[in-house]
Amino acid sequence: MKVRGQRECKECGTRWSYYETGEVACPNCGSLHSVGVDEDRSLHTAAPKTLDLTPIRNDIDDAPVRRLAERATERTKAYTAGYGFIDAGTLQPLDDTYLAAMELRHVAGELARKTSATDDEEWYFTKLLKADEGERPDPEEVPDPLRALSGLAYANAVEEYRSDLRTYLDEHPDPAVRRVMERLADHTKRVRALDGDVPPREAETLVASTRDIGRYLAEDDENALAQAESRLDSLA
Repeated sequence: MKVRGQRECKECGTRWSYYETGEVACPNCGSLHSVGVDEDRSLHTAAPKTLDLTPIRNDIDDAPVRRLAERATERTKAYTAGYGFIDAGTLQPLDDTYLAAMELRHVAGELARKTSATDDEEWYFTKLLKADEGERPDPEEVPDPLRALSGLAYANAVEEYRSDLRTYLDEHPDPAVRRVMERLADHTKRVRALDGDVPPREAETLVASTRDIGRYLAEDDENALAQAESRLDSLA
C-alpha cells in the first residue's frame, strides 16, 4: 500500500514515523486521530519486527524438544507473517534473518506435530535455534528427513518476496525483469508442487536468483539480472 509515513496526532500534536512503528495510534497519548503530513505517499509493505529466540534457547537443556518446537513455531510465525520487503518506497533484500526464520518455522512446525524425532532432526532443530541472527546452516547439513521442509521454506520465502517484487514493478515497470520473473515463478511453482523435495543446492539457487533480481531493481545492477538468468538456466 502507499502511505504517508510521517503522522501528526490531532489530540496532542506529537509527530512520529509510521514506517518505524507500524502504528497509526499516537505513541504519546494513544489517540487514533492523526493525519499524514508528508506531501506524497510512498509504497510500503514492511512491518517493524524483531525475532527474539533467547527465551527458547535458554530452555534447550530443560524443556522437551516438542515443547521447544511449539514455542519456536509461534515466534517464527509471528515474525514472518506480513513481513514485507518495501520500506518507504525502497526495495529491501531477501535477507538471511527472514530465510532462517522461515526454515525454523517449517522445521519446528514438523517437530511440534511429531510424537518423537530422530537424533539428526533434534540436532538440526537445535542448530537452527542456536544460530546467530541471520545465520543459516550450510545446505548440505540438512538431514534427509528435513530436506523437503527446508526446500519448501525457501520456496515459500521466495514466493513472498516475489509478491512484493510484483508490487514494486507496478510502480517501477521494467520489461526485462518481468521476463526473468516469469521464469522464477515457474521454478518456484515447481518446488512448491514437490513440497520442497529438491536437492538443497537447488533451493539455494532459487534464493540466490531471487536476490539477484532484487539487487538489480534496487541498485540498477544489470550484471545482477544477468546472474539471475544464469542461475535459472542451471535449474532448467
